[in-house]
Parts: sequence; C-alpha cells; structure tokens
Amino acid sequence: MPDTAPAPGVLRLTDIGEAAPTALLARHGLALQRVADGAPIPGSYWGDEEAGVIGHTVYARGDTPVHSLLHEACHLIVLPSERRAAVHTDATDSIEEEDATCYLQIVLADELPGVGRARLMADMDAWGYSFRLGSTRAWFEQDAENARRWLVERGLLAPDGALPASADATMRAAG
Repeated sequence: MPDTAPAPGVLRLTDIGEAAPTALLARHGLALQRVADGAPIPGSYWGDEEAGVIGHTVYARGDTPVHSLLHEACHLIVLPSERRAAVHTDATDSIEEEDATCYLQIVLADELPGVGRARLMADMDAWGYSFRLGSTRAWFEQDAENARRWLVERGLLAPDGALPASADATMRAAG
C-alpha cells in the first residue's frame, strides 16, 4: 500500500456488489465474508480497507478495493488446499507465488462484470502496485512470463493463458 492516501476512484466491492465475487471465489473453493462497514477486517495484512484472508475465507467490507479482494483471493487460489487451511493474514513469502497472484488477479478480473483486466490494472497502478517496467499493464504484457508459466504448470491457467475449462482449477493445483 502506498504511503500517500489511496486513489478514491478505484472500484470497490460496493460498486460491483457481492454476488459475482462470491460466485467467483466459490468456483475456487473459497468463501467471501462481508465485514460491517467501519469494522476491522480480519486477516488483513495492510489494515484499513484492504481485504483479509484466513483459511479458505476472504474478508472484505464495502469499501474494500476490488483489486485487493482479488489479490487476496488469488493468494489462496495459488496455494494447494492443504496449505490454505493454515493461512492467516500473510499468505506467502514466495516471490513466485506473489507474481502468480498478481497475474491471476488480472485474469480473474475479466470474470467480474463491470471490472475487466484493463480497469483492474489501472486501479492497481492508482493504488501503488510497483512493477519494474513502470506499470501493471507493461509488466503483464511484457515481463510476466514466469508468472504465467507458474500458473500453467499448476493447472490454474491453460497453456494459451486462458482460464481452464474446469470450474475448480484448484483441484489440479493441489495434486
């Protein structure tokens, strides 16, 4: 999270509603737990309005940015099921898993009506995500081959970079 105040124009859960994110997370064996406005978010690494993770659950308030919700969900999605159960607040210290998480959150943004990868990447830039090529889009299009390959090797993306046809790709990741 940046040291300056976050960009107010990023999409938030209240902007897109809970139904589509809840269904998306459920396809990956996860639950979305809505937290009351103004209440602390359980399992939030950054605090404030940032999403949190505990076990198979992603916690978010209405003011939680969609990019944060997707990012934390993707931390859980990239983990084998047996590792998910132990997660509380900090999902990984692996650079490979962090890169895969960022890549997958961009891909999954296309699964949420009214979001899409272009908007999500713009929100990630506005929020202060930092990539060596200067923008999320440049990283995703020109420098994320390792992340994409990591996801493909675990069955979380098809070889062409699309989401697999299976409703629960995480079962392959656990194997």
